[in-house]
Amino acid sequence: MNKTDLLKETIKHIDIKSFDASALLDSMRDMSFSSRDTATAADIFNLMLGDQTCSPWLTIAGSTSAGGCMQVYIDMVRNNMIDAVVATGASIVDMDFFEALGFKHYRGAATHDDKTLRSLYIDRIYDTFIDEEELQNCDATVKEIADSLEARPYSSREFIYEMGRYLSKHGKKEDSLILACYEKNVPIFCPAFSDSSAGFGLVKHQVENPVKHVSIDSVKDFHELTQVKIAAGTTGLFMVGGGVPKNFAQDTVVCAEILGYDVPLHKYAIQITVADVRDGACSSSTLKEAASWGKVDTIYEQMVYAEATTVVPLIINYAYVKGLWKKRIPREWTKLFNK
Repeated sequence: MNKTDLLKETIKHIDIKSFDASALLDSMRDMSFSSRDTATAADIFNLMLGDQTCSPWLTIAGSTSAGGCMQVYIDMVRNNMIDAVVATGASIVDMDFFEALGFKHYRGAATHDDKTLRSLYIDRIYDTFIDEEELQNCDATVKEIADSLEARPYSSREFIYEMGRYLSKHGKKEDSLILACYEKNVPIFCPAFSDSSAGFGLVKHQVENPVKHVSIDSVKDFHELTQVKIAAGTTGLFMVGGGVPKNFAQDTVVCAEILGYDVPLHKYAIQITVADVRDGACSSSTLKEAASWGKVDTIYEQMVYAEATTVVPLIINYAYVKGLWKKRIPREWTKLFNK
């Protein structure tokens, strides 16, 4: 098969606005195992949305955006379900920004010969394919944005905001998480921003501008997200996967304390993961264990051990149908910094 044959069927992102799964979730509440956990998570997320003092945050790790959940996260922003995003660089750049530039992810197969894929310049994300040549176009666009900015250190939030500004003028796709957050003043933080397509573009930018250049300041990231926590007070976490985004968001409570602020633990917490705590893969801890570190309260917390693309659309659809998001006041935390 040639490259055209392999990059033929695009991934279609699920639209949680197009169906009503509330009856299914209500039925799952009376079941056991992951079904009941999923229903409990849906209930806790609705508690977040119904609590007018709460600022819900979304954290994303893994490849769920490429796998079909990209529109879910966009709809969470556009429908006022979240006030901040903490994600891996790959979720934001290689997946969302990539598609906003007009490129696609494709249905593939986990069994395909990877040496053949490499020879065709096709990258594989389990059973999803991506065109490496298009990805390098994404790298170059990041460099173009960096070249246009004042040479100084930026938080990832600042740089991603500029990516949103770029998409508002040059984007090829209306629905983009970066663009939606730019328009809604929802900050996006990527604490490991360079571990993505952005990293290649920024390296090339710095090589071509060795004396004065743009750089990403991860400490500034941490301070800015902690400022959001201080301003928010009551917060809730909806965590897809674990990794750096999970700990980065949770650690803001400890950082605020070290800075001399008395802030509450994250009141609500949901984590959807297939990882196991016994080998250290659950990003260090369950949510109950995080309570011992002074990060998360344990009254409203739920671990859901499931592959995220199977349950995230159900949980968010349930929230969309229930409609508590309609009464929320947008926090627009980006305005804390864009004064």
